[in-house]
Amino acid sequence: MNRYVHFRDFDWLLLIFVLIICGLGVSEIYSATLGTKFIGMHVKQVEWITAGIVLMFVISLINYQVLLEFVPWMYALSIFSLVSVLVFGKKYLGARRWIDFKLFHFQPSEWIKLVLILTMAKYFAEYRDNDLPFRELVKAGLVVMFPMLLVLKQPDLGTALTYVPIAVMALFLGGMRARHGIILLLVAAVLMPAVWKWGLKPYQKERLSTFVAPEADSHGAGYQVIQSQVAVGSGGIWGKGLAKGTQTQGQFLPVPHTDFIFAAWSEEHGFVGAFFVLLLYFGVLMRLIHDAQTAPDRAGVFLIMGVVAVLAFHVLVNVGMVVGFMPVTGIPLPLMSYGGSSILFTFLSLGIVMNVRMRRYVN
Repeated sequence: MNRYVHFRDFDWLLLIFVLIICGLGVSEIYSATLGTKFIGMHVKQVEWITAGIVLMFVISLINYQVLLEFVPWMYALSIFSLVSVLVFGKKYLGARRWIDFKLFHFQPSEWIKLVLILTMAKYFAEYRDNDLPFRELVKAGLVVMFPMLLVLKQPDLGTALTYVPIAVMALFLGGMRARHGIILLLVAAVLMPAVWKWGLKPYQKERLSTFVAPEADSHGAGYQVIQSQVAVGSGGIWGKGLAKGTQTQGQFLPVPHTDFIFAAWSEEHGFVGAFFVLLLYFGVLMRLIHDAQTAPDRAGVFLIMGVVAVLAFHVLVNVGMVVGFMPVTGIPLPLMSYGGSSILFTFLSLGIVMNVRMRRYVN
């Protein structure tokens, strides 16, 4: 290990916040899966968290400048993996999102987020002009758009949307002009009808329509949103207690250990518990921003702020979905929702952050 790089420079406070959130998530997964076919998932979640922590420490030791040199190969491999999913992927509930390797299922779309963060950091680290021309904006947008379209083809609207904040954050930090941002918004508005007609599957349109008026189909597409709001509201101030939530334990709340884990948590721990979790996420984001401010170079800033963009987007959309402010998109709550791909991506991202932080005094 470089004599200037030491684990004492880890952001241990950030790691404490992260592990507390993981612990709360494991407890809620245990509660939410009692008496269901998913019982025991909390043990698997602990295994994923343990693997993630190991990967975080390993990735923190590999100089991020070295990782940036391999970005073109990583990006090419990512595109290849997404194309492979469309050709050889395992079809489940009408979607091809995984490649079955017998021992495990590989979901490339989750890892693309990390590759895109690295790609944007390398692109803008080499671009020194703070006044971003429109042609450079288009180039960066196409780099993100290509894998996004492949993921939409699976179809996986939720994961594809998580690529957007990476591009937006990179363009903002890269010096995008205000008028160029307005042009992009106008183009998006013009394309919206075409995307609605030809770009979305029927069930995706149904989810968006249900978001506006869930009561119109309370036993169908609107069921998830309504039951989620009931669960959150029934928690009151202090909650009903672990494993005592009527909506969660009565299995009225769909997939309470994955997408709707915040609803299950809110029912059993109330407003106080929900506020505490959101406070922890706020602490994580603030520590990440602080680490970005102390980054030794431009690439380090873009890397950390890319992670901030993705995590903040996940939290805002998932919590918004649970309380009815966002449509159901299948975006998990980082570190709390059950899922190996999400957990490993988050810890690998944190490993990149620690990587940059540990080198902030290296010339």
